[in-house]
Amino acid sequence: MQMPDERDINYPHPQPPARVVSLHRSDGGVPKLAIPVARITFAGVEGDRQRNLEYHGGPDRALCLYSHELIGALQAEGHPVAPGSMGENVVIAGIDWREMNSGVALRLGTVEIELTAFAAPCRNIRASFVAGRIGRVSSQTHPGWSRVYARVRKEGILSPNDPVAIV
Repeated sequence: MQMPDERDINYPHPQPPARVVSLHRSDGGVPKLAIPVARITFAGVEGDRQRNLEYHGGPDRALCLYSHELIGALQAEGHPVAPGSMGENVVIAGIDWREMNSGVALRLGTVEIELTAFAAPCRNIRASFVAGRIGRVSSQTHPGWSRVYARVRKEGILSPNDPVAIV
């Protein structure tokens, strides 16, 4: 039996590991500004504030996460979006965002979180979109493109390049 030449084998290309790209916080509102490291507590990113606590913050909305790849895709569509401009605290690369649904548990470095809900777009993020079209990141009209909220299950320190895994 002849063994196939190694060049004939179609090996899958290794995917880079999922990772934290950037961290963001603000003293209320958007954009949230990049920070080099974050202490993540059950209340969210230490030092982060929200202007409207009816819709933002609290234990089930302690963190807001978004995809680095989707930010790039939105920019390619011409939107002036940037990491943190839509109020996200954590930008992640290397995760299929269509898998980010309520109940999914993630480990971000040593921090453990559980996704709780899609973040509904509000008028405060309209500067991130051509003609203010915030519906571009609505889970109802564009499934798989929404920001997601999470509760913190295990506190810790988080930095860019920390690994991300679905648990």
